[in-house]
Amino acid sequence: MPIETAIDKITGLLAKSQRVLFMTGAGVSADSGLPTYRGVGGLYNDESTDEGLSIEQALSGQVFAVRPDITWKYLSQIEHNCRGALPNAAHLAIAELEQWIPHVLVFTQNIDGLHRKAKSTHIIEIHGNLQELLCTECDFKEQVEDFDGRSLPPRCPECGSVLRPKVVLFGEALPTVAMQRFMAALEQGFDMVFIIGTSGVFPYIAEPVAWCARAGIPTVEINPIHTRISQHVAFHLPLGAAHAMEAILARLTCNN
Repeated sequence: MPIETAIDKITGLLAKSQRVLFMTGAGVSADSGLPTYRGVGGLYNDESTDEGLSIEQALSGQVFAVRPDITWKYLSQIEHNCRGALPNAAHLAIAELEQWIPHVLVFTQNIDGLHRKAKSTHIIEIHGNLQELLCTECDFKEQVEDFDGRSLPPRCPECGSVLRPKVVLFGEALPTVAMQRFMAALEQGFDMVFIIGTSGVFPYIAEPVAWCARAGIPTVEINPIHTRISQHVAFHLPLGAAHAMEAILARLTCNN
């Protein structure tokens, strides 16, 4: 199907929708200049870090438990590369759709906080975010703009224990409350589902997409490449997130 035809059909379905789910990954932030961990433009394309670990090991709960300084070194690098990034046209379009659709839920794998900066109202950050720090021992927590000027690993001002950002490290379980909220939203149902900039390798992405497709719910994948979930969706737009969402929003607002 030609891309313009697909966009017309997608926009027509979107205009009739009351509840829409956006599931987003690193690709939605690509036009904000944020690199991925690996791949084209990745931060960690070498086989190992300075410590001889893979980046997945360095950013794991297991390493953090015994060498928080190592984990914090790479968390700080990621935060530095996210610093100053602004929402792009994709984030802004998703947020603006709340003016046209009664309920828009964003379920994101990203920890960059850009959906929040774009003013989306209903967001589930399933991997957490870098802006909230938690004490590993007491109830202390704080919101931060960045990690600039902090000693690493940072210490709790109340009990002296190590702080950590509210993120899911490799090997750790997904947050129960966030997953319960997501499952409750799925049970309520959606009229349309968008999957943007994620390979969909994790079951919590792939399984809801496959289920929605089988249930006849229109599903749209926005990704320049084909992924494991491409075969399940009704529409695959081989475009960048910003380009695709700008076109969809422009068509929607023009037709209304």
